[in-house]
Amino acid sequence: MDFDDNVILIKSLVDGEEKAYKFLLNKFHRKLHAYAMTLVNDHSMAQDIVQNVFLNTWKSRNKLKPEFPIQSFLYKSVYNEFINSYQQNKAKMLLQQKYLESIQNVVENTDESTVERMIALINQEIKNLPPKCQQIFILSKKEGLTNIEIAEYLDVSIKTVEAQISKAFKILKEKLKDNYNMMLFLLFGYGKGNNSNL
Repeated sequence: MDFDDNVILIKSLVDGEEKAYKFLLNKFHRKLHAYAMTLVNDHSMAQDIVQNVFLNTWKSRNKLKPEFPIQSFLYKSVYNEFINSYQQNKAKMLLQQKYLESIQNVVENTDESTVERMIALINQEIKNLPPKCQQIFILSKKEGLTNIEIAEYLDVSIKTVEAQISKAFKILKEKLKDNYNMMLFLLFGYGKGNNSNL
């Protein structure tokens, strides 16, 4: 079947043919990722945008129209996904800024010996993390490497890196309990310890 023919491709997608979907992925994934990179300049975010576009295209395939070029639809979908993502991140950033300001106020009103004890405690709990989990967490939060850089350095997948970082945060949260947020702020400061995993 000639999936290069726009009408055939869309009709096959609407009919739920997986071969048509695989063709779509193989033909457009790299192009759409390159386009998404021009919008966000971040590999992980670009990847998420493109994955969401393909998933949504498959889920809503019944709405596809043979008379409209699939390529134009996909590029427009990437742009729309970028706009949605940008708006969500902007809202998160505002919330995060308020959160950081409140944490900083607490830190500033905590005496030095208490701060030192907290830092020592969180460092000890990081040392107690499982070896691979600890290594990835330190590369990310102390060395400041991106998930892509860690994945390349350790020769593992980005998903593995993300999973290990999430695991580290979960363990630390259980161990540090009520002082968790302030301790991470003390150790990593703005822009490192504070992220969506907090």
